[in-house]
Amino acid sequence: MESVLITGASSGIGEQLAKDYAADGYLVYACGQSEERLEGLKEYNPNIHPIRCNVTELDEVHKAFAEVSLFPNLIILNAGTCEYIEHGQIDVDLFKRIYDVNVFGLLNCIQVLQDNFSNKTRLVIVGSTASYIPLPRAEAYGSSKAAVAYIANSLAVDLAPQGVKITLVSPGFVKTPLTDKNDFAMPMLVSTEFASEKIRQGIDMGKTEIHFPLKFSLLLKVISLLPTSLQLAVVKRMTRRQR
Repeated sequence: MESVLITGASSGIGEQLAKDYAADGYLVYACGQSEERLEGLKEYNPNIHPIRCNVTELDEVHKAFAEVSLFPNLIILNAGTCEYIEHGQIDVDLFKRIYDVNVFGLLNCIQVLQDNFSNKTRLVIVGSTASYIPLPRAEAYGSSKAAVAYIANSLAVDLAPQGVKITLVSPGFVKTPLTDKNDFAMPMLVSTEFASEKIRQGIDMGKTEIHFPLKFSLLLKVISLLPTSLQLAVVKRMTRRQR
């Protein structure tokens, strides 16, 4: 039986990925913080093995991943969080909360897992299209995901000699408990089912980058190619219309 390890599996994209991979016959190591939701996943499909894990605590990550008896070739590091700043007022504690999960939580997982990497390993790292261009209120979230993208792409270079394959996933707006808290327009919002399908298809195709929905992500990529002054002008115009 093939296996996959997924972090952030107790809700959102991670939860849907766990369900879909289990339905495809995978043994799924589903890591998350909510024991209740993880147990619900196990009841949903016995192929799902729940693992309680707070990725921000390195010792806890060590302990959690020690439960993985059949080390998977496919690893999806999806755990993340989001908060926004208001009116450009920097809140250092908010930045620390975001970076602790999105950046250092990711690094904790990689540090614990890396000794088991092989030339069969596919490491999937979930970032965000928010890293493509500067967006209002997203100083903490967007910059954390920009760091995630840089880490993923640098690892792709450094781990290539070992045969480790890296895939960076950059979703747009996906309807999850996190985005349910947003108080602004979310263009081209997609479901977790859509996100899971695109991610699994991209992984099966061996893609190094997966981004969706395509029209939205390509638009942001085009804007990112503009000079900074034009980027800022376009973003101001776009976000003013959406508020």
